[in-house]
Amino acid sequence: MTAAFPWYVLLLPLMSAVVILLFTRRSGAISSIVSVGAAVIGFAFSCAIFASPNTSSLELTWINIPPTLEVPLGFILDDLSKTMLVLVTGVGALIHIYSLGYMRDDEGKWRFFASLSFFMFSMLGIVLANNFVMMFIFWELVGVSSYLLIGHWFHRDSAAEAANKAVITNRLGDFGFMIGILMVWTSTGTVVFTEAAERMATITTHPGYLTAAALLIFCGAMGKSAQFPLHVWLPDAMEGPTPISALIHAATMVAAGVYMLVRVSFLIQASPQALIVIAWIGTITAVMAALIATQQNDIKRILAYSTLSQLGYMIMAVGLAAGDAAMFHLFTHAFFKALLFLGAGSVIVMLHHEQNIWKMGGLAGRMRITFFTFLIGTLALIGFPFFSGFFSKDAILAVAHEKSTPIFALGLFSAFLTAFYMVRLVLVAFFGKARSETAGHAKEAPAVMTGPLVLLAIPSFLAGFGFFATRFLPTPHVGHAGNFIPITVTSTMAAGVLVAFFLYRNREHDPLELRPLQRRFYFDELYAWLIRVTQGTLSGFSAFFDRWIIDAGVVRGASSGTWGVGALLRLMQVGNLQAYSFIFGLGIVGLIYYSVFR
Repeated sequence: MTAAFPWYVLLLPLMSAVVILLFTRRSGAISSIVSVGAAVIGFAFSCAIFASPNTSSLELTWINIPPTLEVPLGFILDDLSKTMLVLVTGVGALIHIYSLGYMRDDEGKWRFFASLSFFMFSMLGIVLANNFVMMFIFWELVGVSSYLLIGHWFHRDSAAEAANKAVITNRLGDFGFMIGILMVWTSTGTVVFTEAAERMATITTHPGYLTAAALLIFCGAMGKSAQFPLHVWLPDAMEGPTPISALIHAATMVAAGVYMLVRVSFLIQASPQALIVIAWIGTITAVMAALIATQQNDIKRILAYSTLSQLGYMIMAVGLAAGDAAMFHLFTHAFFKALLFLGAGSVIVMLHHEQNIWKMGGLAGRMRITFFTFLIGTLALIGFPFFSGFFSKDAILAVAHEKSTPIFALGLFSAFLTAFYMVRLVLVAFFGKARSETAGHAKEAPAVMTGPLVLLAIPSFLAGFGFFATRFLPTPHVGHAGNFIPITVTSTMAAGVLVAFFLYRNREHDPLELRPLQRRFYFDELYAWLIRVTQGTLSGFSAFFDRWIIDAGVVRGASSGTWGVGALLRLMQVGNLQAYSFIFGLGIVGLIYYSVFR
């Protein structure tokens, strides 16, 4: 491997975006070929990097302000970043290919593929960055590109609002992330990950400062990985094209938060208090999102809340100081969640963009490839024995069983809910009779869309087995509790499957009507109310301050005082010689009185 390979991987999608924007925007077909070609070639280079034991890379000095700030432009190439490179480029390349069919007739195809390439560039920058500043810049570029992709169909108000919501919510988390970076730099004198890890003694002697810095950096992950209470943007991101949903939810944007926390584990794991907060935030998110998913009817929203829940598992693992287990689940989740979203996209396209599962039905016999691959993704997600999710989810629950019984219990409950809502989705959408005319006439998606489904189905099944688990993540926490964890988790999963089967088999409508879950625990309404109250209070205070302090006090007070002084002086300047003589005399008398009686 040459030192230039990482640069090729990073810059190929950027060059693709530039070429499309400047030269091929008139041709959607050429634009798509350029973007797909860059993604596939980037994957080939990533495989070469992964296979090579060499970790050297070209590094340039970017910012140098002696004596305290030096920011290199360089890469970190360890097992963690190499794994993410293969994951991002591999899944990303398949999504690019799938998009050729999904976006075939879209008028803004060139814009879509340009934004897609820019998104890949931004995410790869996060993976390769060897310092906080470089990571933060690419972190923000991911936000920009996700805004463009979520709002691709900007003529729809819902898409434009979803894009704005994603940006605003992430800015809240990113503000904390930025302050945390400044705190680490202030205390260690460096922004380079390896150097900061070596200088941790300068922070660990101040536990309060350390905890604050760790939690502020975690705020960035709360935004990107959509953790409670900054989770509200991710389900609305479904307004973008389905390939974007797959890319955001599988191997890229939402994975960035988990990857970042594992990358800075030297800081996070140094603070027991921060670990507790992180573990419980992840646990709350996992359970809350799974509960909401049980009552959603939009096929993409069900999968979106599933992503939230699985990200909660990963954050839970980070908080339990098990970064390898978190990355193991991130790795397997990327495959089966991309598979599920692309399978949902095939259904949506073939049903003329119908997304309500209660208007589907009977698709198993009409879309066989989509159904069987979707079923494989479902089995992996619910942790069915010997599928990839079975190994990675067990790894996290094994750690939870060792370290926190309450978290383990809630993790099991979330596993039960996952099996329940996914079997509900499969039964309603793929079995029974067709509930709409479009479902009754559905046919299989074209090969350019089903091909990536088949390819993703393979690692969705195999990615938890020995070679993958040991090669990508050398020490997964599988088997820590002997046979107890696999048996318990499998039993919990089976219970969820059975409950969903008896409730939803051959149903024409949902037998459960749980309004709080349908309304997503009213978080959107709560945040809208808080914004209204905050804006109303601030605007009222601003109006009072402007009217009575600035206007009446400062502006009018100054003008009135100036006018009064001027009026007094005007009375003295009467233009009469006798009056001036009288005033002069009064002045003399005043001086004499002051001199005699002072």
